Amino acid sequence: MRATTVKTRSSDWAGPLLLGLVIAVAVLVAPAVRAAAPGITGTTFNFDAKAAYTTQPDGASIYSWGYGCSAAPSGFAPAGVAGASCPEMQLPGPTLIVNEGATITVTLTNNLPPAAGNTSILFPGFDVTASGADAVDGLLTKEASNGKSVTYSFKATSVGTHAYFSGTQADLQVEMGLFGAIIVLPHLSSAVTTACTNTSNDHARAHDFGTGMELDFRLAPAAYNHSATCYDREYLFQLSEIDPKIHRAAAEIADCLPANNGGKSCPTDMRSVITELYHPAYFLVNGRSMPDDMDPNYASQYPHQPYNGNPHMHPGEMVLLRVIGQGRWQHPLHEHGNHVRLLARDGNLLLAPNTISGEAQARLAGPLLFTTTSTPGQAMDGLFYWTGKGLNWDVFGHGYATDTSACVPDANGYYTSDPTAQNYYEWCADHKKPLESKPFGTVGSGGPMTLPDPNIVANGAWYGGSPYLGGEATIRAVGSTPIPPSGTVGNSPTDEAGFAFMWHSHNEREITTNNIFPGGMMMMMLVDPRAFLIDEAK
Repeated sequence: MRATTVKTRSSDWAGPLLLGLVIAVAVLVAPAVRAAAPGITGTTFNFDAKAAYTTQPDGASIYSWGYGCSAAPSGFAPAGVAGASCPEMQLPGPTLIVNEGATITVTLTNNLPPAAGNTSILFPGFDVTASGADAVDGLLTKEASNGKSVTYSFKATSVGTHAYFSGTQADLQVEMGLFGAIIVLPHLSSAVTTACTNTSNDHARAHDFGTGMELDFRLAPAAYNHSATCYDREYLFQLSEIDPKIHRAAAEIADCLPANNGGKSCPTDMRSVITELYHPAYFLVNGRSMPDDMDPNYASQYPHQPYNGNPHMHPGEMVLLRVIGQGRWQHPLHEHGNHVRLLARDGNLLLAPNTISGEAQARLAGPLLFTTTSTPGQAMDGLFYWTGKGLNWDVFGHGYATDTSACVPDANGYYTSDPTAQNYYEWCADHKKPLESKPFGTVGSGGPMTLPDPNIVANGAWYGGSPYLGGEATIRAVGSTPIPPSGTVGNSPTDEAGFAFMWHSHNEREITTNNIFPGGMMMMMLVDPRAFLIDEAK
């Protein structure tokens, strides 16, 4: 039986914060879905490499290649994600979720078009043995020729997030979509397990605010066997791009018939596909462009693009970000709301060289990143944190005449003693500090701001309806019938009313879809009040 001691996070490294209030773009209206880090589990995996068409928000169908499951996997994780499947081809390839120390076997069958030639998989960071009666030697590893198979085996010794991708004609095959992720979950010591479980955030997750208890969709309590890598929820973002010219050229060769080629014989390989100069037009998060990346995982309209990118969190939660550069370009992913504490690159935890006297573990040494810039083929793990500290006003709108709310600071200044409170994890130094000078609703007054009447302002699709966090505060601030009405937006003002922070590439062309804004490598982080149930199963 677990101990019942309630713990809080022992460190607070949040720097100056930016409050994202409004992204008023009508095309972003979508259901409030979540993300998590879904994938397949087991120790033995059977993959195909196949061709299929993926879709883009501008209506384009893109001829692509991808890895997929030729046989059903042992299981899916997280267990509660609805509609989990592993098609025969997907972009990106299936995320492998395995345990540290396990021996992993991946058998790849090459079902690409004959002209594509051989194919393979590289697993950087692991000591891989490649075998197979029909396998052929390639430049970097053994390969599978058309219709044949090759088997890769390795021990999962490197914890954390890693990329895998084709080691055959990579300028073409990685571009076409032959890449994916592997997550190695750590074996945790009893000390780390104790530090990362039964926390105040765990207790808050277990409280029913009227819509049910929030489930735990983490793959593990900690990213590494280190007590400073505890986290509350996690997301995997694989960043890539598509040059449609290359994909069209590959499709023309794959589909070529002499009768449709002026009587000429068709090319027998892909050597005529020109991969330079490189001009990508589509920029992807987990195989989708915005707003498609905000639809649910395993959505039926994307049969070959199962994973989304739509992060949510509650104030005070540690969010583990797993970011992989899977394309040919670097992508400067910028997370509005706070910096990201870099934990590791390619499974290498960044620690101080020596421990401080009296401490059992060396401290984290990764920098705070304003932008998590991906490097092709490289993975990184980092922690994101948001609390509202330093805003200098009460985000819950306390301080009105009949307000009896409490905020008792813990050792770090946050209200964590009551996980059932609407304002759990409030920064107590700002409790009852007013924002508005003369508010329309029942919130604190005497603050520095004069806001327009909320009932005559048409809000954007991702605006929560007021500058306050949560449906309870927003209804008090603007009334029960805000404009636009609840249910017509992606951030309902009567229940969710979260703070929307745009997460996007800082290369502005990469937030377009075929040069149309908004699109591309963009998503929204919604910081939701604790009373709102974040259901990662959607």
